[in-house]
Amino acid sequence: MHETDVRNMPDTPTGHVAYGPGRRAVQQSATVQLPGGNDLFHEDVPEAFIKQVFEVMADCPQHVFQVLTKRPGRMASVVRKLQPEPLPNVWLGTSIELARFAWRADKLRQAPAAVRFLSLEPLLGPLPGLDLRGIDWVIVGGESGPGHRPIQPEWVRQLRDRCIAQHVPFFFKQWGGRTSKAGGRDLDGRIWNQFPHSPKHDQAALVRTALLAGGGLLN
Repeated sequence: MHETDVRNMPDTPTGHVAYGPGRRAVQQSATVQLPGGNDLFHEDVPEAFIKQVFEVMADCPQHVFQVLTKRPGRMASVVRKLQPEPLPNVWLGTSIELARFAWRADKLRQAPAAVRFLSLEPLLGPLPGLDLRGIDWVIVGGESGPGHRPIQPEWVRQLRDRCIAQHVPFFFKQWGGRTSKAGGRDLDGRIWNQFPHSPKHDQAALVRTALLAGGGLLN
């Protein structure tokens, strides 16, 4: 996940860290990516600001908010305190690129959430020991852009097969390459667009949101 200075957040969906979130988070899309270019659970983001973000999300049940962090330990701690009863429209996730970060899934499991998801992108190596217990959705994708590091098909197949075996929805975003669309999305003759069951929300909108997120979900 690419991060920008959390003190410079006026153009993110929720406003500025110094002033609290605004209702711009709920303008058009049925699915809101949060927070663009930042990590909501960065150590420099005040707990009071996070509380305001959750209040905005609670006020907008017509939207799905997908919140991704590289700091699932702080996420779990703060969410248990501020929102112990999960909001049905808030999905919490963490990113794992390499096996040495697989512990993030353990921390994510400690967060109360309607949906817990893993963003395995850019996938930079195999994840043979990744534990999918308590995980509701897995996203996999290769890296894109100049100097991208190639993804190996076997890494993706292993994750897909484990998701199938454990009945975890699997979403394959991209093979990656110089651009996000360079390698396409076909995996063994199929496009994998699986999502957690969300009867109140448009599945097509969820797919569009996942695909439009550049490089990795919620980057």
